[in-house]
Amino acid sequence: MTNQPKLVVDDPWLEPHQGAIERRMERLSEELAVIGNHARTLAAHATGHKYAGIHFSSASNEWAVREWAPAARGVSLIGDFNGWNREAHPLVGFPNGVWQLKLPADALAHGQKVKLHVIGADGSRRDRIPACIRRAVQDPTTHDYSGQIWNPPQPYVWKHEFDPASIGAPLIYESHVGMGGEEPRVHTYREFADAVLPRVARAGYNTVQLMAVQEHPYYGSFGYHVSSFYAPCSRFGTPEDLKYLIDTAHGLGLAVLLDIVHSHAVKNLAEGLNDFDGSGHQYFHGGERGDHPGWDSKCFDYGRVEVRQFLLSNVRYWLEDFRFDGFRFDGVTSMLYHSRGNKAFASYDDYFGADADEDAILYLQLAAKLIQEVKPGAIAIAEDMSGMPGLCRPLEDGGVGFTHRLAMGIPDYWIKLLKHSRDEDWNLDELWGVLANRRHGEATIAYAESHDQALVGDKTLAFWLMDKEMYWHMSKDDPHPVIERGIALHKLIRLVTLVLGGEGWLNFMGNEFGHPEWLDFPREGNGWSYHYCRRQWSLVDNPELKYHWLADFDRELMNFARKSKLLAMPPAQVLYIDHGPKILVAERGNFIFVFNFSVGDSVFGYPIRVPGRETRELLLDTDDIDFGGHGRVDPAFHYPVDAEGIMKVYSPSRTGLVFEKMTQSP
Repeated sequence: MTNQPKLVVDDPWLEPHQGAIERRMERLSEELAVIGNHARTLAAHATGHKYAGIHFSSASNEWAVREWAPAARGVSLIGDFNGWNREAHPLVGFPNGVWQLKLPADALAHGQKVKLHVIGADGSRRDRIPACIRRAVQDPTTHDYSGQIWNPPQPYVWKHEFDPASIGAPLIYESHVGMGGEEPRVHTYREFADAVLPRVARAGYNTVQLMAVQEHPYYGSFGYHVSSFYAPCSRFGTPEDLKYLIDTAHGLGLAVLLDIVHSHAVKNLAEGLNDFDGSGHQYFHGGERGDHPGWDSKCFDYGRVEVRQFLLSNVRYWLEDFRFDGFRFDGVTSMLYHSRGNKAFASYDDYFGADADEDAILYLQLAAKLIQEVKPGAIAIAEDMSGMPGLCRPLEDGGVGFTHRLAMGIPDYWIKLLKHSRDEDWNLDELWGVLANRRHGEATIAYAESHDQALVGDKTLAFWLMDKEMYWHMSKDDPHPVIERGIALHKLIRLVTLVLGGEGWLNFMGNEFGHPEWLDFPREGNGWSYHYCRRQWSLVDNPELKYHWLADFDRELMNFARKSKLLAMPPAQVLYIDHGPKILVAERGNFIFVFNFSVGDSVFGYPIRVPGRETRELLLDTDDIDFGGHGRVDPAFHYPVDAEGIMKVYSPSRTGLVFEKMTQSP
C-alpha cells in the first residue's frame, strides 16, 4: 500500500485502522488551516490569556477587563477598589461572548482583590474568579478565594538561559514544593529553590517535575483538582517566587517540567470554572458527560474551539511567562476515550473505535505542536495507561506528538510482586516481559515508584520491603535480615527498571533514599496533621543511618545513566535467563548487566556469552560496601572474553552488576 503514514509502515498491524489515523491527520491539518486564516500561526492563536483577564496597558494607560461568558446575562467587576459593589462596574457584552470593561490607570492597583459577579443564563447570581486570573488567594479566616490583581512594579529579572534540548534523556525528580521541607507545614517556592534544588543536582538528576503548581482549593488533591489554571499556587508564594525557583534550577543545569492538568477541573462553583456563565456547558460538557465520577470533577469539552484556545493559551503561558521546559500531562487516558479509559485494552480496535474521543485527540495534537513551536526541544510526557499506538510519535508520522509516555505498568508490577509473591517465586520471564514491553519508536519514562505508590493506603517500595523494621533497625551498627534484604532489593529493583524499562527515568522525592512511611495530606481524618506531608531529609543526612547508602547508590546510578547516555541507546536485549539461580543477563549500549534475584545462590565463574572480544571491567555494583552491600565482588578484577566469546563472572545473590569494555587492555 502506498502513501501510508509512517506509523502504519512501522507497525503493519495498524493497517485496518489506517483510515482512522489518516482522518486524525487530516482533521489536524484542517484545524491548523482555519487557525492560520485568522491568526496566521498556532502560537499566535494561543494568546487568549493576553486578551482575556485583567491587564494594564501602558500604551493606552488604562486597564482592560475581559471575560468569555457567552450565555451570561450580565457581568460586573467587584473588589476592594469599589467596596465589592455588584452594580458599580458592569462589563459590556459583545456578540462573540466576550464581556469587556475599560478603567483608568488609577482605578485598580497591584495586590487588590477582585472577582466577577456573573448573572447566569439560568438566572443565578454568583461571585466568580476570572478564568485567566494570574493569582488567586485564600482568606486565612473565611477560606474564601479571590482573584488578585498582579502587576508588580518590578518584574522578575531572569538570570539564566536554558535549552531543554540539552537534557537528552530526562532523569526526573518528581517533586511537591509544599512538602519539600522537614517541618510540619507548607513550604515555599524559595525554600524549595534554595534547599531542595541543590540536593537534586548533587543527586545526579537533570530534570525537576513540579506537582500542584496550578491553583487548587483543596491541598489534599495533590494539585489535581485545579480551579485557576493560570495562577501559580499561592500557598507556596508569589509568581515571582516560582520564577525564582525555575531560574535557580536552570542555573544548576536542571530542566523544570510542569505537571499540567488539562484532563479535568475542580467542580467547585465558588473557586473554579464550573457553570461559569450559568449555561451548564461552557467549559465542560453538559449533563453526565461533563462529570468524571471517579475523580469527582468536571470534564472539558475539547470540541469547542474556545475551550481548546483557553487550554492552548495555558500551555503557551507556562512555557513563556515562567520558562517551564515542558510538561507532564496528567490523566491523558481519561482524555482519549469517552469511557475515560475505564475498560480493558485488548486489541487495536479499542484505540480507534467509537470510544476514542477525536476532539480530545485533536486538542492533544495541537498542544504537542504548540509546545515545540514555542520551545523547541521541550519535553511532553503523557500519563497514559492505555498504550494508544502513536501517542508518542511525531504528528507527521500519524502520531499525537508527545515526546514520552510513562511506563505506568512497571510500578504496579513491583507492588504486586512484593505484595503477593515470595522472593523465591519471582518469574524472570514475566519480569523481563513487563519491564521491556513498550512500543517501538515511542520513548518511555521508566520508574519503579512515583507519588502514586507513596500515598496513604499504599506503601513505597522501601516500606513494602522493610515496613516497621525501618523504625528500629536503620542504624549502621544494627544488622537486621529484613533491612538487609530490603536495601539489597531496593537497589536491584531500581537498577533493573532503569536499564530495561525505557528511555527516561522518574523518581519521587525522597524515594531515592528509601523515605519511610507514606504521604498523607492534612485532612479531617488525621486531625489536619502535616506529620506525613513532609520530607525527612535529616534521615539521609545522618551518616550513622543506612538511608544514605540508598541515596549514594541512586546518585551513582543517575551519574552512570547520564554520563553513558544509556537511555538514548536502543532498548536492552536479553542475553540469558537462568531460572535455577534466578540470573538475568542483558546488554544495552555495549554494557553487560547481570542481575541475580536469588535469595541465597551466589554463583562463581558464571559463564556469559557476550558480543565482542574486549576485556571488561566492573563499573557499578549494587553490593558495593559504599552502598550498604557486602563487597563480594572485587572491583579491580578484569574480565577477559575467551575464544568462544565467554566471559566468566561472580554473581552474588540479590545483586546487579554492570560491566563495561575497557578502553585499554590490562
